[in-house]
Amino acid sequence: MEMRIQSIHFDATAQLEAFIQKKVSKLEQYFDGILKAEVVLKVVKPETSKNKDASIRLLIKNGDCFAEKVSDSFEESIDGCVEALEKQLVKFKEKIRSKKAATTFAGKEKGDSVEERVSE
Repeated sequence: MEMRIQSIHFDATAQLEAFIQKKVSKLEQYFDGILKAEVVLKVVKPETSKNKDASIRLLIKNGDCFAEKVSDSFEESIDGCVEALEKQLVKFKEKIRSKKAATTFAGKEKGDSVEERVSE
């Protein structure tokens, strides 16, 4: 998976980037078709609390997933985004499986009826 980390209005530390790499790479265990991850970090208003904004966009086969969280620290924001993306990926994967099962089941029904007609 290709990963791009962009920090706006500040310079991200190597430790923060390593944390992001570690957390976002764990998303691959929920869905294999992740092509690219784009992480954007922003400081909204430096004087206020909950001013660390993190957003993650995952480009996956046949779509994309997005999550954005604002909290007191970037680590907390990334954790929230990753949790939201885990749920989205699981739901997306189940949706794909149900579509495959429906087409496979429909195909077998058609195939069975054709075989019955041939034997008659």
